[in-house]
Amino acid sequence: MDRIPRHSQGLEGVRFGDHRISSLIFADDVVLLASSGLDLQHALGHFSAECEAAGMRVSTSKSEAMVLDRKKVARTLQVGGEVLPQVEEFKYLGVLFTSEGRMDHEIDRRIDAAAAVMQSMYRSVVVKKELSQKAKLSIYQSIYVPTLTYGHELWVMTERGAVEVTWASVSDASGTSPWRGVPGMPHREEAPGKTQDTLERLCLLAGQGTPRGPSGRAGGSG
Repeated sequence: MDRIPRHSQGLEGVRFGDHRISSLIFADDVVLLASSGLDLQHALGHFSAECEAAGMRVSTSKSEAMVLDRKKVARTLQVGGEVLPQVEEFKYLGVLFTSEGRMDHEIDRRIDAAAAVMQSMYRSVVVKKELSQKAKLSIYQSIYVPTLTYGHELWVMTERGAVEVTWASVSDASGTSPWRGVPGMPHREEAPGKTQDTLERLCLLAGQGTPRGPSGRAGGSG
């Protein structure tokens, strides 16, 4: 599978700093990137031809097109004479992308997923007196925080979003912290005023890297 995108690469792609990226590949899922509709159609044609040469074909029923722009822009893209549906939202590797480039919906999804985890953990972990505080903190760090911050490297945080993520990290549905009294756990009154600090504190709590890196440097996890 890896050789197909390599053989089909042309001048298409999107420049990120000093790098030009034309495709993203995970198993048999492929995302083609281009800076214009014409370039993307050209890339689709090359990719489809390479697939056919390898005895494979592009599944148009499972393929979609999305234009990243602040305004709605219609583009007609075809594979084998079939028009690909254009969508305004697209989920890739568990992260929701929108045509406007905003991450608000994805952050809301993370908060909702974390809230469901919190409900389950409250019944099975928080109220269990036989579990030590150290065990509770370990479970919080390994399950809840990763659920809340998955894909955080892509987030552009507004002040409102930072507050929502912070409250999701420290409060249950009643607005109080079920983790109060557990050493090392955050509480609402400790929520920082800076949006970036909010996210970094959560990620460092889970032992993850941050958008600025663990020491404020540029970079993500790892």
